[in-house]
Amino acid sequence: MSSLQAKRGVLVLHNILPALALSLLLAAVFWRQPRAMSYFGVNLLLNLAIPLMFASLAQMMILAVSDLDLSIGPFVSLAASIGATLLPTRPALAMLAFVAAVAAYALAGALIESRRLPSIVVTLGLSFVWLGCAVLLLPTPGGLAPDWLSSAMAYRTPWLPMPIWMALFAAALGHVLVTRSAFGTLVRGLGGNPTAVARVGWSLVRLRAGVYALAGLFGVLAGLMLVGQTTSADPNIASRYTLVSIAAVILGGGKFVGGYVSPVGTVVGALTMTLAASFLTFLEVAPDWQVGMQGLILIVVLGLRAAIDRLERIA
Repeated sequence: MSSLQAKRGVLVLHNILPALALSLLLAAVFWRQPRAMSYFGVNLLLNLAIPLMFASLAQMMILAVSDLDLSIGPFVSLAASIGATLLPTRPALAMLAFVAAVAAYALAGALIESRRLPSIVVTLGLSFVWLGCAVLLLPTPGGLAPDWLSSAMAYRTPWLPMPIWMALFAAALGHVLVTRSAFGTLVRGLGGNPTAVARVGWSLVRLRAGVYALAGLFGVLAGLMLVGQTTSADPNIASRYTLVSIAAVILGGGKFVGGYVSPVGTVVGALTMTLAASFLTFLEVAPDWQVGMQGLILIVVLGLRAAIDRLERIA
């Protein structure tokens, strides 16, 4: 009985580790800057996490099938560039461009499955395609977000700041898609045991194409939210999202293989990575060092998770 209780305790600790890391960072920020403990302070701290949440959900969908997407950053930049150039003046053409981009993502997934290609190579190649398209649309930083989009991202939500509401929405959406739907079961099966999924008659090509299409849709949403916040764009506006989104998924409890991901943990991971940047700014850490310090925070949390996993095996 004691062994069972110990295993349950270790499992609970494993699940709450992302939230614990976020809570500690938030407490450190409030200790360093007490004025941040307000509606506007929290909104300012976490506002940039909104597009990152959806970019991280896109990366999570790819990791759920044991792939890795090295193109999500440039893809979000492309979506933002479309939102800042075509969407204000030619919305129909912009919507067509978004549909074409998502379809291209789905085609990449189908190609990876049908030809047994490594996702890292394919998505790395796609990153140059997305970047090239973004440069053609917006050779220099500029453009202008539609008024309705800027107004929506600047809306003052009741009771809680918008980042909190968006985090709750993103976590609930990801949870329903991945853990509470038949599609999510197939996705996790494709990542953990594709042979079993194919044996019961499902097309692995169509399934992986659907996963990539959904990731592309999340990427489009991230790009629109980003351009709504910044009111303009450039071809490299979200270039850092590739590595940060991977870090958010892993920090939230996801694994590179086996179809094991956590939508709620992914959203918490995105909040943590954003808050870490704010905390380092309060500590007056130079921007050139902030990326390295964010990586150090990730390594510390992963080290703690490895220790917890070892305790789970011992228990």
